[in-house]
Amino acid sequence: MMERKNDKVYKVVLTALMAALCYVAFTFLKIPIPTFGGDYVALHIGNAFCVLAALLLGGVYGGLAGSLGMTIADLLDPVYITSAPKTFVLKLCIGLIAGFVAHRLGHITQEHDAKYIFKWTLAASVAGLGFNVIMDPIAGYFYKNYVLGVQSDAAKIMSTWAAGVTFINAVAGTIVTVAVYMAVRPVLKKSGMFFKI
Repeated sequence: MMERKNDKVYKVVLTALMAALCYVAFTFLKIPIPTFGGDYVALHIGNAFCVLAALLLGGVYGGLAGSLGMTIADLLDPVYITSAPKTFVLKLCIGLIAGFVAHRLGHITQEHDAKYIFKWTLAASVAGLGFNVIMDPIAGYFYKNYVLGVQSDAAKIMSTWAAGVTFINAVAGTIVTVAVYMAVRPVLKKSGMFFKI
């Protein structure tokens, strides 16, 4: 396990790196889908890097990485700019939930066999991204209806589209997160760059 005086600085640097990966995954690897309400939803794997950050760094740092990276991506894209505040809150929650399941319930940074790590990595990914599947459309509806003043029918249509796309993103994100974490965990342990959380 890693024992450094500069652990906090190192975590901040890795948080920034994971935020950049969230940004890149959403900005350059997304497939935008227009909705009947005139808004857009997107197929993307940005949330996978938010969960991966929570697995590697803990819920707080992972949540911050996801919320910062994805919010910056929204702010720099005229199509998604109005969603930035909602994005910040939801991505922070994804990281906090995934980190709680992985580290407080599963203790994945302690010594366990691969099957155990796989089970808790999968559970953490499902919990974090499952939260997003439920809350993204609900928060989107209330945000568009009451904060942005979008008409009720249009907000319902956008929320319906968002629910389906968010579910697809969650499935893809879970697969990516588990595959990447299971691959990088032994490498980080071998190189002495693995955090015990």
